[in-house]
Amino acid sequence: MRVTQPIAHGVVDGPDSITGIVVKAMSRTPDPRLREVMECLVRHLHAFVREARPTEEEFEQGIDFLVRLGQASGPGKNEVILASDLLGVSTLVMLLNNALGRGETDAALLGPFWRGDSPACKAGDSIARDARGGEPLEVHGEVLDVAGKPVAAAIVDVWQASPVGLYENQDPAQPEHNLRGRFETDAQGRFHFRSVKPAGYPVPVDGPCGEMLRAQDRHPYRPAHIHFMISREGCKTLTTQVFDNRDNCIAADVVFGVTPALSGDFRRRPDGTWRLDYRFVMQPGTKRIPKPPIP
Repeated sequence: MRVTQPIAHGVVDGPDSITGIVVKAMSRTPDPRLREVMECLVRHLHAFVREARPTEEEFEQGIDFLVRLGQASGPGKNEVILASDLLGVSTLVMLLNNALGRGETDAALLGPFWRGDSPACKAGDSIARDARGGEPLEVHGEVLDVAGKPVAAAIVDVWQASPVGLYENQDPAQPEHNLRGRFETDAQGRFHFRSVKPAGYPVPVDGPCGEMLRAQDRHPYRPAHIHFMISREGCKTLTTQVFDNRDNCIAADVVFGVTPALSGDFRRRPDGTWRLDYRFVMQPGTKRIPKPPIP
């Protein structure tokens, strides 16, 4: 084990001195980006404490909340990601990292229910592997680059909640990989698949995040939507969602994921089935597949 010589950062002589002393103690961090991020975290965290001036009891309650977020996370739920979503942090990170103003499709948060092992499907296949109810839906998509050219051979990973508002990996009654699938775009950048019309749903409220929503008198609902993750070498992976613009919660998404451009037109056809058409625009960059929030 390497022994690090201590930095003489000074003695704390009051609340005004501690921030600079902590930053100095971290000043030897070898990774410059880690040093930058941690210094920023300390300065803003200390500024928050100075502004909010939590009591010792409130500080204990806050620490307990963070501990319970971790304790409530596991194979079926990620409360830490959910808390980030409910505080708007997930959406902010996605927007800051993906908005270039070149006509690209808005990014949206990954959410806690994506799986990395969805089955590969053929064009036109149905991802609805549970025949119990649901209104039939056809989804037709087109993937272009910012120059308007088709993006062929892109992998389109799709997932959605069931007609009762539950994802397959949170609902034991659904078959494996229900309402999930991966499709490949053709030479014209097109793909299509069959499904059932998604429903809006409440986020899980049986843990610390539910306590937070109730304490803030907030509703837990998300508008109906379908998730898309589109990837191809030479393009920045696009993670987004397309929402039902007729949903009552379209302007009140509990995780702040809706932007005007992501409000999709789910159209009912004369035969009673539904159809969604949507054009996705990818920007140049690096293909990156995220780590699944739930192992």
